[in-house]
Amino acid sequence: MTSHPFDLQGKVALVTGGNVGLGQGIAVALAQAGADIVSVARRPSEETGEQVRALGRRFLSIEADLGTLEPIPQLLARTLEEMGGLHVLVNNAGIIRRADAVDFSEEDWDAVMNVNLKGTFFLTQAVGKHFIAQGGGKVINIASMLSFQGGIRVPSYTASKSGIAGLTRLLANEWAAKGVCVNAIAPGYMETDNTTQLRADADRNRSILERIPAARWGKPSDLGGAAVFLASAASDYVHGAILPVDGGWLAR
Repeated sequence: MTSHPFDLQGKVALVTGGNVGLGQGIAVALAQAGADIVSVARRPSEETGEQVRALGRRFLSIEADLGTLEPIPQLLARTLEEMGGLHVLVNNAGIIRRADAVDFSEEDWDAVMNVNLKGTFFLTQAVGKHFIAQGGGKVINIASMLSFQGGIRVPSYTASKSGIAGLTRLLANEWAAKGVCVNAIAPGYMETDNTTQLRADADRNRSILERIPAARWGKPSDLGGAAVFLASAASDYVHGAILPVDGGWLAR
């Protein structure tokens, strides 16, 4: 019996792209709430591991490229074997490519869609089978402001994040009655590797900040509270929601 509805003690959370940025911020927040963490990323998650272990939680780093489906069965099997279970999946891994739509290449389209949408769906499918069999689980997809808006010069990213919003709702419709909560967080403009170019462009940086009511770029730690809520018993009757954490961007 948990001491409060946000308590994640005894839970194991798998976070894709947990080595840096938003994934690292989410992983640490979940660990602070009591969860043990598995980080799946293309590169080692040493820094995330240090922070999670410093909180007294167990940590497993798995190196895998989620641009293909090949690693999925093994990473799930390894998680269950080494961590003894799985209760939360955070689909954070994502990439972006920038070019005008008239010049956008098939290579850049496929690269983004394979990681952001195809990989997300098939990993969730595999984990969802486990969740359904055990009678419940939590799936947290990472959507975007471009799940609601069109953006510019990022056609495959916009398409993938619009797809994530639809996929979140579809899986919620199919799995809610099976005890699996599927929801999403839509981060606003965050200080991550994906926004380096935007922040380096003085004009774009200024125009973005002028629209954000909070008057600052978000930080990975800003997603922590939303992630803990959606991973915990506090959100057991929340299904198919897309929660913006955007400094007020969509309200403007």
